[in-house]
Amino acid sequence: MERVMRAVAMAGMALMPAVAVAAEDEAHGAAGEPSVIHAPNAGVMSGIMAVVVFLLVYLILATKVWPKISKGLREREEKIRQEIAAAEAARQQAADALAMYQQSLAEARAEAQKMLDETRAQQQKLASELKAKADAELGQMREKALRDIEGAKRAALNEVYADSANLAAMVASKILRREINPADHQAFVDESLAELESARS
Repeated sequence: MERVMRAVAMAGMALMPAVAVAAEDEAHGAAGEPSVIHAPNAGVMSGIMAVVVFLLVYLILATKVWPKISKGLREREEKIRQEIAAAEAARQQAADALAMYQQSLAEARAEAQKMLDETRAQQQKLASELKAKADAELGQMREKALRDIEGAKRAALNEVYADSANLAAMVASKILRREINPADHQAFVDESLAELESARS
């Protein structure tokens, strides 16, 4: 406001001599007298009028126009400040939202990695358990197969031994020219089996 008042005052002071000279020239021109040399009190009235007009214009501007301009400037300044504050608040909200999103993303990644690690551990444990179970079942099957083979082998050997004993008994009976009774035959078979078992062991 002070700058505007100073500018108006300087403009008025600069215009005062020109207004006074123009008024004086008009007065002399109306009287038909040449205005080469002016009298000292010739333009006093015009100067006073110019000062009065300037003061009136200054008062009008200072009381009517400048308050409205000042009010508009203040309102504009306040609006700009509010917009800056709103922009700053929006920027802060965006930064907070970005930080929250990044934190949530990091937590989700950590949770996913944890779940993946747990799943891998469970898979490894399950694979180990299945392998151990399969190995145990395979061992049992192998043992059973060995027992079955051993039983079949013994059964086959016993059958062979029995056939051999029967054959030997028949040969012996032919050699001895007599019939062997069932008790002698069974004793001979048992004796032959015992000898084969002892020889085998």
